Amino acid sequence: MNLTTAYALLGVAIVSEVIGTSALKASDGFTRLGPSAITVVTYGLSFYLLSLTLRTLPVGIAYAIWSGVGIVLISVVGWLAFGQKLDLPAVIGLGLIIAGVLVVNLFSKSVGH
Repeated sequence: MNLTTAYALLGVAIVSEVIGTSALKASDGFTRLGPSAITVVTYGLSFYLLSLTLRTLPVGIAYAIWSGVGIVLISVVGWLAFGQKLDLPAVIGLGLIIAGVLVVNLFSKSVGH
């Protein structure tokens, strides 16, 4: 698998995880069947796709991107869909996470560019 495919699969894994986490919130502690089923399916898909990326990307790099981008995206979803507040320190922290992901991808030789 080439790097472009690995990153594309990683992107789909991240989106799937964010959908699963959003459904987890809506599942009300797994008491609602629809959101609970969405959570299980999308988490399974997310981990499967993440496992495929590990054939090409180093585990630490892939997981850092997966978790960092996932944190930022689910924070935005929480703000937009669930009305959760993001104060200035939260926004700064999320910006630092984005900066960290960018530094890893743009400057690290660990990825194999």
